[in-house]
Parts: sequence; C-alpha cells; structure tokens
Amino acid sequence: MSVAIQFLVGLVFGTGLIVAGMADPAKVLAFLDLGAIPGGNWDPSLLFVMTGGIGVTMIGYRLVLVRSRPLLADRFALPPANRPDVRLVTGAALFGIGWGLAGFCPGPALVSVVTGGLPALVFVAAMLIGMALARRLAIRHALPPPLPLPRS
Repeated sequence: MSVAIQFLVGLVFGTGLIVAGMADPAKVLAFLDLGAIPGGNWDPSLLFVMTGGIGVTMIGYRLVLVRSRPLLADRFALPPANRPDVRLVTGAALFGIGWGLAGFCPGPALVSVVTGGLPALVFVAAMLIGMALARRLAIRHALPPPLPLPRS
C-alpha cells in the first residue's frame, strides 16, 4: 500500500514540476542568471515555486510531527540534528554547481527523462554514476553511510 502512495505522491510532485515549468532547464538557468536582474531576462518564477514548497513543507511538518508515528511506518526517519559536516557541505556545493551548469536538479531531471530530451538522460546517467562513486568513496574511507530510505 505504501508503494502506491509513494508513487502517487511522486506523480503529483512531477506533475507540479511540469506545470510550474521547472522541468525546463532553461527556466531554471534564467532564474540563476543573477546578472540579468538589472536590465533583463531574469525569471523569478522558481522563487515562487520554492516559496510555495517551503510553505507546504512547514505546514506538513506541523501537522505530521505531532503524531506519535507516521501512518505507513513504525517510526519517523528524520536526520539527526547535527552540525553541518564536510560531507554535507561538499555535497551541497556539488549539487549547486551541477544545478547551475545544467539547469537540472534530481527531481526535475527525472521528470525531464519522461518528457523528452537527451540532455536529461545524460544528466540522470551522470547523477547515478556520481551517486555510486560517492557511496563507494564513503565505504572506502569509512564514512558513515547516508540515512537509509524508509522501506515498506
């Protein structure tokens, strides 16, 4: 049952990305082009999408975390409230650099694979290779593994 719900949530999320135009890397790159702010073609629509997502998340956390446990799992799978470490900062920097260069982040890239385009396929392939290399480096250097995804 939880896999069906996860699929439905992903479908709604992907549809939202398509409707908002966020599966189009040109739209994302137009937002990230801060040099265009004074005179030109800067596109603030991503800011509105992110603000809406943050608002929904804030409300969702307030409603969900008052429960003793989630509906479809035995416990909440929340990250520990630790300080940022080298791994987090490095990952965030690589994410930002990749996003700025390609105009894709993981969610919209996966949506774009379905809606078309070789650039999306190349990005997703590179993303998967990068994830595998990061996991291998973490194992080789005895870094703690990332939090596991909850299983149904």
